[in-house]
Amino acid sequence: MARFAAMILSISTVLFLLIGCSKSEEKINKDTLVIGIDDKFAPMGFRDEKNEIVGFDIDYAKAASEKMGMKVKFQPIDWKTKESELSSGRIDLIWNGYTITDERKNKVLFTKPYLKNAQAVVTLGNSNITNLNDLGGKVIGLQSLSSAADALNSSPVNSQVKTVTEYADNVLALSDLKLGRVDAVVIDEIVIKYYMSKEKETFKLLDESLAPEEYGVGVKKGNEELLKKLQKALDEMNEDGTAAEISRKWFGEDKVLK
Repeated sequence: MARFAAMILSISTVLFLLIGCSKSEEKINKDTLVIGIDDKFAPMGFRDEKNEIVGFDIDYAKAASEKMGMKVKFQPIDWKTKESELSSGRIDLIWNGYTITDERKNKVLFTKPYLKNAQAVVTLGNSNITNLNDLGGKVIGLQSLSSAADALNSSPVNSQVKTVTEYADNVLALSDLKLGRVDAVVIDEIVIKYYMSKEKETFKLLDESLAPEEYGVGVKKGNEELLKKLQKALDEMNEDGTAAEISRKWFGEDKVLK
């Protein structure tokens, strides 16, 4: 009987600890927004020379979470699985230059758009490619399962290109462009303009863009409460000048949509 009583006491202790841990984890999750990002997507979210995650969306999310009275954790993810990460609950938001599309609206809830963007085509500075028609017979690089792929697929020029090479991120695509493995890269205009400001003679941006688009924050389907709370914070940031201040820090001007 003594052994049996000791066993019951031991099991009860373990259950108590598990329940306690569960409640503790629940509190952390409730108070903390886990945001899925592509940590190689400058200037929206990327790692600096100290390996710290920085960028416009990072500052924007931090300011919004502060207004919501919540902590924030940035979780680098495989961008190809972003919607799966969100629907599974491993992240609470997709917030890193996330383009609003009709297809994605079927999978996630979106905030109102907060930045305008476009899918642009970049080549090397000394390339003889000057317009979209010159892409015929060329090898094109882009980030896999990105809006760049959607833009190219929707363009008439898609049927003329020789091959499309997909990459895990834009950094790899631009690296192969510099090595001559692809002739051009389809990429977010905001992103390539940032790289061009750092490497002024390396790249050339075509005047014609493939598709205009807008960025929004993705919220899990069914979580209208979080969406409403987040949108309220974003609206307040527009009203009090917080959003404009963050934009000027990263872009030199107020680009945030009101």
